[in-house]
Amino acid sequence: MKLVTFTYQGISRVGAVVDNTVVDGLGQADIPQTMLEFLAAGQPTLDALQQLIDSQQQRIALNDVKLMAPIPRPGKFLGVGLNYADHIAETALDRPEYPTFFTKQGTCVIDQGVAIHVPKVSEKLDYEVELAFVIGRRCRHVSLKDAHKVIAGYTLVNDVSVRDWQFRSPTWTLGKSFDTHGPMGPWIVTADEIRDPHNLNLKTWINDELRQSSNTQHMIFNCYEMIAYLTQAMTLEPGDVIATGTPSGVGVKMKPRGYMKAGQTVRIEIEHIGSLTNPVIDEPDDFVLPL
Repeated sequence: MKLVTFTYQGISRVGAVVDNTVVDGLGQADIPQTMLEFLAAGQPTLDALQQLIDSQQQRIALNDVKLMAPIPRPGKFLGVGLNYADHIAETALDRPEYPTFFTKQGTCVIDQGVAIHVPKVSEKLDYEVELAFVIGRRCRHVSLKDAHKVIAGYTLVNDVSVRDWQFRSPTWTLGKSFDTHGPMGPWIVTADEIRDPHNLNLKTWINDELRQSSNTQHMIFNCYEMIAYLTQAMTLEPGDVIATGTPSGVGVKMKPRGYMKAGQTVRIEIEHIGSLTNPVIDEPDDFVLPL
């Protein structure tokens, strides 16, 4: 199932993409209207949405809706650095002993098609295609064996990074959290539809130039290992998003540097999930992220 947050006729709600339509959950007592509430409600909500899909009712043409980031403001939005062997090789850094997590602030999240800003304070704007998993149940101290059970599904994240700001601090938070620097979506593919999250091709294009091409099998720490590690320290909650790192081919390691520039378009793609496209523009004067 492809779960979406979408807007139609000025109202945002939850639904599912089926072929070229969106199955609309609005008005259904068993289907909450925000993705956080939907995921927190668990299997009964998925069953109710599946029944609505099977009924062939409440469908809207996909072209008539605005797809939003599936989780517009995640409670936790975490990334992990240096998690692909080929990326470690291009950076010439040491292979980490433990996963290195950082925070992307929720206000960086934007939707499919929304512009990424080249910030006024830097031109070192980089792309990173990443598989992200979405937590589906509140959990702590999850074993490696059971970690797959707490994943609701998978989505795409472009971990846009302002490189000079990233390396001003060992936490990386500021350089990873500029407004518009967290494209996410266009949907969450439920975990039952992804046979093996650790064998998915992933790619990045800048305009028509292929920049990144790898496979999630090259992760150092896989999704389940990340969950087992994180939940030793903290409770994960429905709707938390963990981006799992990027492979080689980032702009900072190109010669000359391949940073994104205004007027370009970045497209990321992950096998069995979909693609996410965003234009790049200069940051507008006096920009404030809308509600």
